[in-house]
Amino acid sequence: MKLNTLRDFLAVAERGGVRAAARHLDAPQPAISRSIRELEKELGCVLFERHAKGVRLTPMGEVFLRRANAIRHELQRARDEIGQLNGESRGRVTLCMSTAPHLGLFAEVLREFRARYPDTHLEIIDGVYPRVESSLLDGTVDFYIGPVPARTPGELQVEKLFDNMRVIVGRKGHPLARARSLRDLAGAQWITTSITHKAEEELGPLFEKHGLPPPHLALKAQSALTFITALTNSDLLMMLPVQWLQYPLLQGVFQEIRVKEPLPAPPVCIVQRAGLPLTPAADYYCTLARRASARAQG
Repeated sequence: MKLNTLRDFLAVAERGGVRAAARHLDAPQPAISRSIRELEKELGCVLFERHAKGVRLTPMGEVFLRRANAIRHELQRARDEIGQLNGESRGRVTLCMSTAPHLGLFAEVLREFRARYPDTHLEIIDGVYPRVESSLLDGTVDFYIGPVPARTPGELQVEKLFDNMRVIVGRKGHPLARARSLRDLAGAQWITTSITHKAEEELGPLFEKHGLPPPHLALKAQSALTFITALTNSDLLMMLPVQWLQYPLLQGVFQEIRVKEPLPAPPVCIVQRAGLPLTPAADYYCTLARRASARAQG
């Protein structure tokens, strides 16, 4: 299988047609069509369904697209790695972080990373694990830093950075500000962000442990901006990593509701693909995160 064949396949898949792919690649349309036919013959399956407005991927085509994307990203990483090993600071690092490392680690890591790799393009996604699991697997995202579910695919490796705690917060002047136990909050409505694909797994087990009915989950979100806006403009509550109260710009924004029950948080981890090394720049970012974590916990 030739790399040009993969290039042609990806162009057709991403642009929804052979004609659009040919324009994008500045190549003759018959050559692109021939390339796709040869690829389908080599794989022994149909990759595209033709229709009036172009083409769409078949189920087999969707499977192959994931692998083709992984190959493309690995080739780019290979170029970046060789350049960085030769002393260049160019390249690209794509990562996802949850709010805890954003608030607790990012400022320190960013300063040191930019000093070492000033020309490397950083793309940072704000979210939790379910948002990027498929992107980690196909190589679109280099790594993730944040809490993870108990089980992850075998193709991914998980490294714990630090254990964490949570706090319950609401708006200033919240009517439940004087609550001192989860039982006092049984009638509240909650914002949740889940490290699994099921939002009820975030708060439900904690309430069940204390013999309480399941909490009312009124809003699910993964964006810090959504959290801040919703918390300060409603009576919704949220259980957040303790870093939210420790971050200088957010001090005094929320009302902490101090309950007697312990509120442990899932540990913050680094997740990356197993068996495939990061580029020097991406690996350095992870090294800085480990150092910052150790200092914060020390």
